[in-house]
This record gives sequence, structure tokens and C-alpha cells, in this order.
Amino acid sequence: MDNITVLVFGQVQGVGFRWATGRQLDALGLAGEAENLHDGSVRVTASGDREALQALVDWLEGPMTPGRVRAVRVVED
Repeated sequence: MDNITVLVFGQVQGVGFRWATGRQLDALGLAGEAENLHDGSVRVTASGDREALQALVDWLEGPMTPGRVRAVRVVED
């Protein structure tokens, strides 16, 4: 099992981003959460299969996420 932390920057608070990310975590069979940070970004932590983690990152970077994602930074745990 692998773990990642992803920092997501842009207009990602107050737009259902954490809720949608939670649903995506469930759909991919990952354990994790999304947390708003004081600087307006969101921290997503997840653990599970490496392919599912990559699918999560792809989703976070893709056009289907709520709000307006400007940057995604992955930090491997």
C-alpha cells in the first residue's frame, strides 16, 4: 500500500471540492481525506494501490474537479 499527499491550489474552497474528492477517493477504493488549508489550498491525503493513487492525481489535474485548479503538487509519503 502506498501513500501520497497532494496539495491543490486555485479556487478550490467553497465549491464542493472536498466533497467531490471524497467521492472520488471512495470510487477508487482509496482511504483518505481532503482538508482546507489557511492559504486557500486543499491538502488531499490518500493511501491505497499505486494505480488508484495515480488515477486520483489525474482526476485532480483534470477538467472534472469542482472550482478552478491552478496547480497540483504531489508529495510522496
